[in-house]
Amino acid sequence: MEGITLLIAVVALIIAILAYQRTGGTGELKRQIEAGASSPDLKKQIDALAAMTDSLREKTADALDRLEKAIRKTEKGE
Repeated sequence: MEGITLLIAVVALIIAILAYQRTGGTGELKRQIEAGASSPDLKKQIDALAAMTDSLREKTADALDRLEKAIRKTEKGE
């Protein structure tokens, strides 16, 4: 039962990431900031946020890969 719960949570996370990317993600935010404000500090913060988001996305993908491998090993063992 925990496996199903975990699978549902992972699927929900993937759907959330895809929805975020589809709505524009940080790229849309960058375009809005560049069009409206020219503050260099604000642009630096946006760039830092974009880098952090990309890093988090990669870490999440790696964690999901490890989780998938672990689940597949336990399924083979049963």
